[in-house]
Amino acid sequence: MKIYNTLTRKKEEFQPIDEEQVKIYTCGPTVYDYFHIGNARAFVIPDILKRYLEYKGYQVFHIVNFTDIDDKMINRAEEEGVNIEELAERFIEAYFEDTKRLNIKKADAYPKATEHIYDIIELIEILEEEEYAYEVDGDVFFAVKQFEDYGKLSNQSLEELASGSRVDINEKKRNPLDFVLWKNSKAGEPSWDSPWGAGRPGWHTECSVMSMFYLGRKFDFHTGGVDLVFPHHENEIAQSEAVTESQVVNYWLHNGYINIDGEKMSKSLGNFFTTREIFAEYDPQVVRFFLISKHYRSPINFSDAELAVAQKGLERLKNTVQRLDNLIAGDQQELKPGSSVEYEELTELIETKKKKFVAAMDDDLNTALAIGSLHELAKELNTLINTSDLQLAQGLISTLEKAADFFAEAGEVLGLEFSGEEIKDDNLVAPLIELLLKIRSEAREEQNWDLADQIRDELAELGVKIEDTAQGVEWKLE
Repeated sequence: MKIYNTLTRKKEEFQPIDEEQVKIYTCGPTVYDYFHIGNARAFVIPDILKRYLEYKGYQVFHIVNFTDIDDKMINRAEEEGVNIEELAERFIEAYFEDTKRLNIKKADAYPKATEHIYDIIELIEILEEEEYAYEVDGDVFFAVKQFEDYGKLSNQSLEELASGSRVDINEKKRNPLDFVLWKNSKAGEPSWDSPWGAGRPGWHTECSVMSMFYLGRKFDFHTGGVDLVFPHHENEIAQSEAVTESQVVNYWLHNGYINIDGEKMSKSLGNFFTTREIFAEYDPQVVRFFLISKHYRSPINFSDAELAVAQKGLERLKNTVQRLDNLIAGDQQELKPGSSVEYEELTELIETKKKKFVAAMDDDLNTALAIGSLHELAKELNTLINTSDLQLAQGLISTLEKAADFFAEAGEVLGLEFSGEEIKDDNLVAPLIELLLKIRSEAREEQNWDLADQIRDELAELGVKIEDTAQGVEWKLE
């Protein structure tokens, strides 16, 4: 298995630190709004990585963080007249709802920045002691010139980074590229006591602390969108390696942009669609299929036309699996007269496409080629079904079962469900249950316990089991 490492700018053979467990850290959302389709890609790609590693036999320990304190959080809370905690909880709950619909597996932990304030302070103190950091009027900055490898992830010198880069202008800095580790709080802002006075952590510092807190001082993968390479991930490397004096992350995996009419989708440009808005028009499985239809490092152009193509592609695979299921179940209504079937050739075809699927995924998670192998097999199977006089002998049934099993395995790796019935259910049943759970959550916030209990009890009678967890409400059909 080879992975493109942003740090070395080449594909490298994957060598786990621990043969028993692979550790992954994913930069999660800043929870002040619903995440957009560009963010969704950055959440789906590590899910693909996780699923494929599990398919290869590895155990995976995966962390996704929530940034629940920063300028955007403060501004949005002030606009809405709510406190930061209420805002964060609302959009954390929305994150879980939307990622569930995208069939993204749960991470092993979802730390919040505010849960690690004193760990962050401890890291900054170490950086200050080692003269990587300096304090000015309650603000603490990282001195990038002190870290000689600064720029190695983005492959640029300090001079190149300083010209036209995304850096905050601040007269307190010794160097324009120096970045904030701790911010002196303004009046009315949330703050915590620290050796430098009341304040709050910088964004970059949060991720260094949370990743090493859960995964240790050396772990396998750090993932995120390519827009995070600089300054966020560059700054993470500087902080973490300044403290540990060694390389912390082995593989940096970054997905490409999603474009709208040739421009990068972003909230700052105002040309974005939230995932929820898209779900109103398209099945979440179609959205996921669209997000993995190109190689993860390639940009994707978002449009209704592209989503329509994805929808047709997914339907073709679903229809093939449905026909296989019908044949295995003994339904011969679709069969047409024709030539006889050679079981050995069909078995060989299935194995060939399976090897092609695995080879594609081994080659830097090439989901586009992997999906292509599924379409090739579907085409051959449909041609066979349409032109052959199929006698449902045991040999043919077992061969068709191999094909169905392969589609199921591939679906698990890609996070797609090729069973038409389950996808159809997700179009209506899941959104209705999520709506009822949202009403129940609002009732609980208003202390309307009678309504909250009624929704829970009546859902239970319908076979919907719900459980309140620290990460939000979880449900399943029994």
